[in-house]
Amino acid sequence: MKRIWRRLTIAVVGLAALALAGGIVWLSRPQPLLPEAEAALHSTEVVTFTQSDGGLSFVPVSPSLTSGLIFYPGGKVEPAAYAPAAAEIAAQGFAVFIVPMPLNLAVFGIDRAAEVQAAHPEIARWAVGGHSLGGAMAAEYAARNPGKVQGVLFWASYSSADLSGQPLKVVSIYGTLDAGRDTLTSAEARARLPADAVFLAIEGGNHEQFGYYTGQPNDPPAAVTREEQQAQAVVAAITLLEAISP
Repeated sequence: MKRIWRRLTIAVVGLAALALAGGIVWLSRPQPLLPEAEAALHSTEVVTFTQSDGGLSFVPVSPSLTSGLIFYPGGKVEPAAYAPAAAEIAAQGFAVFIVPMPLNLAVFGIDRAAEVQAAHPEIARWAVGGHSLGGAMAAEYAARNPGKVQGVLFWASYSSADLSGQPLKVVSIYGTLDAGRDTLTSAEARARLPADAVFLAIEGGNHEQFGYYTGQPNDPPAAVTREEQQAQAVVAAITLLEAISP
């Protein structure tokens, strides 16, 4: 009998180890990027692109820079998926820093915005934001660091932290076909934000098309092109950055 229990224990431990290893592999394997993502990783006449330790920076060539956006990627999505949008935002005069996350999960890197802010004292006004899990964790950073940021941007996301009492500008944009739309726009989600938070809907948009990647689980097909959804997401970001700029 002892031998049987010993074998069972060894089997259970072995199965648990296999499950843990499988989970780590799953977490470390991001969603596949689309070609447009890597194609946007370059400088232009108006935007300087740099890459360091997995982080992506898009900074306007113009010397009158005063405001910047720190962007947290969605869960299991690489920073490059948001490069096309970041380049468009930067072309309008705002610096954008897309922050890499451990295992591509922003829950393990909530405070990484602080590193970007410390490295760029020339930027006086900051917004933090992100897509899906990234947006939620950016909001958590804002809640933990009152006064350090002036705006929060949600792309298909919401805040689990109470930001209602902070002097923040907030813009939340989502696709009407997003499976989680009701959560993103619920009365509870709105109550955790300042009363003047702006909510914008992309008719026919879904969850995945906020980035240039594919394979988003349980995401209905969009009824609008990725380019159109991206354009509206970029406008939402610029609207927020203009609102916090002097």
